[in-house]
Amino acid sequence: MTGATPGFEEFVAARGPRLLRIAWLLTGDAHQAEDLLQTVFAKVWPKWRRIAAGHPEAYIRKALVNTHASWWQRRWRGEVPCGELPDRPASSDPFGEVDLERALGAVVRRLPPRQRAVIVLRYFEDLSVEQTAATLGCQPGTVKSQAAKALRSLQAELGTSKMPIRTGADREQY
Repeated sequence: MTGATPGFEEFVAARGPRLLRIAWLLTGDAHQAEDLLQTVFAKVWPKWRRIAAGHPEAYIRKALVNTHASWWQRRWRGEVPCGELPDRPASSDPFGEVDLERALGAVVRRLPPRQRAVIVLRYFEDLSVEQTAATLGCQPGTVKSQAAKALRSLQAELGTSKMPIRTGADREQY
């Protein structure tokens, strides 16, 4: 890749964060900003020798704006107008789950390093007991005992018997 496009990788490494900020300001969404910047880099890469001879950052900024404008014109926004708002249960607390997840994150960070690693690998990365043991270089029984201790600590600190830990499969839906 470097032979075909001398200087492209260095440019991306040096100017990428600034260009990503521009993309984020255009889109207002971190994921869309990354998609936008990657799309522009993919368009620019084959023409890099010609572009690098001029003002590449200005060229890419303009490409970001133009690409974003074409996305805006073509993309369906996913909004469906309806006559009435859907019913929500009156007891639903839309912020309660977020507060609990933030509290969980803070408590997980206070766990001892081994227990924290087990919780992250088992419940956030969805690794099996065996995969977690192999990653940590310990026995499966150690993973099980560390997980049990960590979960008891989390339950005690959060004062709940329900653990709102989302697995990797759950997070893929969002």
